[in-house]
Amino acid sequence: MDEKPKNLWKEVDDKHQLHVTIPTIDSTIESENVDERVVFIGDLEKRKQAYGICGECKEPGTGFNWCQSCNAKRFKDNFKNWTSGNKHIDEFIQQSQLNAVHFLKCLEWIPFEKFQNVTYIAEGGFGKIYSAEWPVGHIEYWDIENQKWFRYSFEKYALKSLNNSSDICSDFLNEIKSHLLIYNDDIVQCYGITQDPNNKEYMMVLYYCKYGNLRNYLNKSKNYINYKLKIENLQQIARGLLDIHNAEKVHKDFHSGNILHGIDSLPFISDLGMCQPANIKQSVKEEGIYGVLPYMAPEVLRGYQYTKAADIYSFGIIMNEFLSEEIPFNDIPHDEFLAFKICKGLRPTISNDIPKLLADLIIKCWDAEIKNRPTTKELHQLLKKWDDGADSQNSEIYFQIKECDKTREEKFKNRSNEDKSKSFQTHPQAFYTSRLLNFKNLPKPVNSSDLSSFQFSSDANYTAQSTSANPISECLDVQLSELELNEICQDSEHNIE
Repeated sequence: MDEKPKNLWKEVDDKHQLHVTIPTIDSTIESENVDERVVFIGDLEKRKQAYGICGECKEPGTGFNWCQSCNAKRFKDNFKNWTSGNKHIDEFIQQSQLNAVHFLKCLEWIPFEKFQNVTYIAEGGFGKIYSAEWPVGHIEYWDIENQKWFRYSFEKYALKSLNNSSDICSDFLNEIKSHLLIYNDDIVQCYGITQDPNNKEYMMVLYYCKYGNLRNYLNKSKNYINYKLKIENLQQIARGLLDIHNAEKVHKDFHSGNILHGIDSLPFISDLGMCQPANIKQSVKEEGIYGVLPYMAPEVLRGYQYTKAADIYSFGIIMNEFLSEEIPFNDIPHDEFLAFKICKGLRPTISNDIPKLLADLIIKCWDAEIKNRPTTKELHQLLKKWDDGADSQNSEIYFQIKECDKTREEKFKNRSNEDKSKSFQTHPQAFYTSRLLNFKNLPKPVNSSDLSSFQFSSDANYTAQSTSANPISECLDVQLSELELNEICQDSEHNIE
């Protein structure tokens, strides 16, 4: 009787990423588009060192305990045993399984009855989110000794539906495709697709982030979050954004609501639904642009092409929000006047107890001049340097965060829960989910240190009004005349302190 093949896989070398990379552009290892974690699929020796040898075909692995050729055969043999009932979905999943170089690149069709305790969580700009238990769990690798898939089950998974996805719109598949194309160690993982039997909407099965988005994480934290931990989190977010940009894509909807915190409070980038190629010129549709106004770069508000630099601007707003724990522009309406002020240089206030090195980086990220913003690689390298130096008494960042932590921790201890909840209150016309915006005649973006202390007046233009029953989907379509712009400029000058 033949012996079962032994499992010869060895643990992954942490100098490399979890799977090989197949370059899609002309690049070398020194290129900005490739970092030190890359292991090329053609480099057999590096693959042996990083992933070991397959116990069946004796070839180097393509990922942790993963052999692409052996697993592709297994998946193909199983195609006849399942169907989603939709040809496009079936082919999409099948292609992911045939091409998977690692379990994170492998999708499954998961019948809805496999989930338990499905619970509604929230509705965003484009769909609904649920939590659910999946007792069987997702595939991680082929167990050679027992000849079956080894599966791992988290306590919960997230189910995300897109509006009108029952017709399997291209947006739904494009979002999942973005998950597969990006090396996504810092991106919320997608494990498969299911379908709600009640409304027939298709749903992505995602990693569940128990602490919610960045705002929820800050709001619910009972302990003081020191600057070292925040710098560590920021460099992880920057690394995730670098992975998106290395895949030659831009996120296009980068805001604190799309930064989720999971196990051990680790941050992940979510919502890749608007993620698009960075190297293809995108024309702005006549009806406007989608986004969350306080996080959108001024050139984007004016209708210009969304670039990697626009994501960097958004990162600057997120970074300031995380460090200051203040919601950007939470006390004023998110309307055409705010868009105008942003183009004229208005930015959220930077707290005076934020370390100067970090404050300077924030200002660089949200510079009105695109060329002055750091690249994603520069951003990540700088944050990683500070993360590594946060414990070193020989580093400048060490002394800065030590002093600022003293001031900030004292404030945290003295602040009551009532004060904390009050600080998170928002104006009735401040919206923090993506919606359709359309502005005309906005001025050329400039930097203005004066406008950083600008105080909005309390005249009729800013009187709180009842909000729409569905503010998420409303279109803010505004066209300002030259006369109105001049009036706003004059009004700004009178109100600057």
